[in-house]
Amino acid sequence: MSRESHMEQVERWANFVKNNPNKWRKDHTGFINALFDKHYKFVERLAKIPGGKEKLIKAYNIKNKKGYSWLE
Repeated sequence: MSRESHMEQVERWANFVKNNPNKWRKDHTGFINALFDKHYKFVERLAKIPGGKEKLIKAYNIKNKKGYSWLE
């Protein structure tokens, strides 16, 4: 993505927020929640493959394995 197209997207979002003060929060919340859901599902899938749990432990630098449902 070029810097110009990125700035165009930023400007479009800023205009949307400015012109839709009651709507943008719902759209933004849905987007953020979808990101978290995708991440969690990816972690669960990766944890099920051989060596997946070890990769996650290394990637996240996990020392205490309690509290991670995908490690149990």
